[in-house]
Amino acid sequence: MTTTNTGGAGVPDTTAAWPAETLAQLRADAAQVIARYPQPRSALLPLLHLVQSVDGYVSGRGIAFCAEVLDLTTAEVSGVATFYTQYKRHPNGDYTVGVCTNTLCAIMGGDQIWESVSDHLGIGHDETTADGRITLERIECNAACDYAPVVMANWEFFDNQTPESTNRLVDDLRSGAPVVPTRGAGRVCDFKQVSRVLAGFADGRADEGPGAGPASLQGLRLARERGWAAPDGDDARAAEGADTSARAGDTGGLAPGRHSSTDSPANDPDETPAGGEDKA
Repeated sequence: MTTTNTGGAGVPDTTAAWPAETLAQLRADAAQVIARYPQPRSALLPLLHLVQSVDGYVSGRGIAFCAEVLDLTTAEVSGVATFYTQYKRHPNGDYTVGVCTNTLCAIMGGDQIWESVSDHLGIGHDETTADGRITLERIECNAACDYAPVVMANWEFFDNQTPESTNRLVDDLRSGAPVVPTRGAGRVCDFKQVSRVLAGFADGRADEGPGAGPASLQGLRLARERGWAAPDGDDARAAEGADTSARAGDTGGLAPGRHSSTDSPANDPDETPAGGEDKA
């Protein structure tokens, strides 16, 4: 069952104007964001996250607010908000749980994870549980193929997952139990909190948890053990030049037998134009 209500428990009534205190805070936060950019309209992406951190999705009043403070049309703002999947145009759950079903994760079990958790929650793609806790998504590659199959909760990594571990994950999130990702922050924050961080307001947790695990660092470990090093700029340019010369027959980049752009069959006494006759 999908929740689509715009009011009720846990979901703000976004048909009304924001309370004066909320609007004042939004304007102050928006001013900070806009000041980071030479052109105000460049602040649109973080501002969409900002209004999402208030309403839990990009509501109609959020669209109007962004348009007003950036001197854009609501059509321009909506065009951006509907292009990126991190912006939600309807009420979202407290936790967005994404199951990667791209190539490697699918091969390693991502499709089975998706089917299991979808049945477990009783919802499909971009649908939200009736309690408003979980929105489920099929997601594309999150650049964590070395830990496939990967599941994300509010964009925190859960590596090497199984159908059973993913079902436990969503149960813990729904119950309010503290949930710790495999890598990254020490705990998973709710959707509004994460949206505020994505708007550019630090939560002081940037150094929590490991940023990379053993699988991601394996190449670096092997390089150090074997004494490998990346070439410096001069070495790289010399290698590139040697490779180019070899491919061109060591003739300065010209095809073998040619010495300038004027050397064509018509100008070469030793060659006959294609389809022509040898004339005395």
